[in-house]
Amino acid sequence: MNHKVIYEKRKDGVASVVLNRPDKLNALDVEAKLRLGEIWDDIAEDPEVRAVLLSGTGSRAFCAGSDIKEMSQTGNIISTNGLQRALPSLTRPLDKPVIAALHGYTIGMGLTLAIHCDIRIAAKNTVLGFPEVKHGMLSGISAVRLPLIIPTGYAMELLLTGETITAEEALRIGLINRIVDGDVLEEAEKLAVKIAGLPTPGVQATTRLARIAIHDIVLAHTADIDRERLGIEQAAGFVDRARAFTENRNTSNKNKPGE
Repeated sequence: MNHKVIYEKRKDGVASVVLNRPDKLNALDVEAKLRLGEIWDDIAEDPEVRAVLLSGTGSRAFCAGSDIKEMSQTGNIISTNGLQRALPSLTRPLDKPVIAALHGYTIGMGLTLAIHCDIRIAAKNTVLGFPEVKHGMLSGISAVRLPLIIPTGYAMELLLTGETITAEEALRIGLINRIVDGDVLEEAEKLAVKIAGLPTPGVQATTRLARIAIHDIVLAHTADIDRERLGIEQAAGFVDRARAFTENRNTSNKNKPGE
């Protein structure tokens, strides 16, 4: 059994999906990403599930991104299609709203996962960002998706600087729905239960329609995302940059054009 992502279907119509690698800040390795894809497929086919609650274990992070250490040590990198399948409803219809309970580090692939949820509720200690560009890497799917959620200028600043922002700033620019002073998981759960208790036809039809345009745009650029990812991941120095990422070394002055 894969315990890196825990899936539980409850009697109240809410499915709980929990990222469960607290010792790794819930970083997602290839196995965990593939498991997420399986879980979204199961949820899509289950008529008893009416809402989904996504969270991360431990006190330090919702998800600190992809497991870069795995990349640097094994060279194991998931395909663009595999990445897309790990995100709720992107590659197949999923008419059940997904609510993310965010806390601590929500960066890189963790934030990519969060922005593909329908509602994002954050604890006050949440830190959000896309640090990939600082290390010569790419958040390709988010480069397409993020400007569809928040104003383009804010999206580009996040993606191009690699800087993180606080929950307060994320709320101001519309990246999250609300900030919770107390237990963020409890607050998100209340909302999931509330939605699951509403008449199903209206909830599911609304969810399908709200997602159509955004998801179609992201999927239409799959080939572009794949091309850019391959260009970076197959370039000289990628493994070194991944290793430096895990060691918190500054690579900003390396691999400049012409060097």
